[in-house]
Amino acid sequence: MSEFLALVGARIKQLRVQKGLSQARLAELAELQDSYIGGVERGNRNISLNSLEKIMSALGADPVEALKFGRLDEVADLDGEMEKQEIMDIHLSLLRDRSLPEIRLVQRMAKDMFDTFDRKAEHES
Repeated sequence: MSEFLALVGARIKQLRVQKGLSQARLAELAELQDSYIGGVERGNRNISLNSLEKIMSALGADPVEALKFGRLDEVADLDGEMEKQEIMDIHLSLLRDRSLPEIRLVQRMAKDMFDTFDRKAEHES
C-alpha cells in the first residue's frame, strides 16, 4: 500500500464520516461496490480518477478535497469516531439482509446487554 493511497483513503473516509454516511450508502450514491469503498478507505485499492470523481460527487465535495491531507488532523478524536462508525456500519450490513423478526430479536438482545452494562456500572460507582 502506498502512503499516497492511504492518505487519499483516509481523507475520503473522513469526509464520509463527517457526512454521516455508511460505506454502503456512499457506495450506493457513487454507484460503486461497498467493498471497493472499504478498500479505497484502507488504501488497499488503486482508485481511478473516474471512481474518485464518483465518490467525491456522492459526498457533495469537489474532487480536490480528497487531496487536502492537512485536514486529516482537523477533527478531534477522528480515529475513535471513525472506528465507531466502521463498527456500526458492519452491524448495519449484517442486519440488512435479515428478516424483521431477526432484527427485533437482535435489538432486544442488545438492549438487555446494555441494561446489564449500565446496572454494573452503577454498582461500581
